[in-house]
Amino acid sequence: MKKFKTLAAVALMSGALAQNAMAAEPQSCEKVSFAEIGWADISATTGVAMTLSEGLGYKTRKVMASVPIAFTGVKKGQIDVFLGYWAPSMDAVIEPFLKDDGVKVLPKANLEGAKYTLAVPTYAAEAGLKSFQDIAKFKDQLNGKIYGIEPGNDGNLLIEKMIKNDQYGLGDFRMVESSEAGMLVQVQRAVKKKQPVVFLGWAPHPMNTQYDLTYLEGGDDVFGPDFGAAKVYTVVAPDYEARCPNVGKLLNNLQFSVEIESQLMEKVLDKQDPKKVAKEWIKANPEALDKWLAGVTTFDGKDGAAAVKKYVGL
Repeated sequence: MKKFKTLAAVALMSGALAQNAMAAEPQSCEKVSFAEIGWADISATTGVAMTLSEGLGYKTRKVMASVPIAFTGVKKGQIDVFLGYWAPSMDAVIEPFLKDDGVKVLPKANLEGAKYTLAVPTYAAEAGLKSFQDIAKFKDQLNGKIYGIEPGNDGNLLIEKMIKNDQYGLGDFRMVESSEAGMLVQVQRAVKKKQPVVFLGWAPHPMNTQYDLTYLEGGDDVFGPDFGAAKVYTVVAPDYEARCPNVGKLLNNLQFSVEIESQLMEKVLDKQDPKKVAKEWIKANPEALDKWLAGVTTFDGKDGAAAVKKYVGL
């Protein structure tokens, strides 16, 4: 009887070892590269994804890129993950990559409840600048400018198209490209002087609490209905989940809320390191790990949740 118990124990141990061996990722999956486009929301979510990945034993790398270059990098295998596909505003940018099966969009959005369209300070709206149709009426006060963010950005492309087509009478306007931070500096200057300014606005973003903003009505044909209502998706190479199923599981689990992202972004915009911000947030909100790490192991097939908790100092 003792012999049978010993054999059973050995069998169970062998099964457990085999299960761990099967769960371990191939060596080629150990390094995970993430696209970073300079937006605070994507910096924040990428910081979380990198922190979780490192806690699981992966080596991460951040690649700075514009939106088109991020999609190109995924297609060419230079980037593994891009957490910042805003739909529908980026649909035209990603369409060529989807047509030739160069990238794959994970089915579940990593964020719902977002929005993305033109905005103004509320005092400008109270003065009559309430819609896309009103912008041209304020041309002189706006110096004929609409402020965008980094070159190649989807929002900039939509503004450029409006100007090129003289949509809403904006043919004589000029879009000013810079960066998210550069655009918000211009907004801050205008707010101090109580001058009207039109710029790309979106949520989640601390700008919504830092400034009293009004999103312009009437832009459904450009940014979509409900003030550019958007979902944000994760993009990987078409075969990435098959090659690296454990990271794939993590990415499919990784979903945020507007509230979570706003909390993270506030510190990211305060020039704090996104991974440090992510660690601190996870320590304060460990319950988030239950969903994010469900069915996820470490790189070598061990308990994923235990490893990440240890990594962040829980």
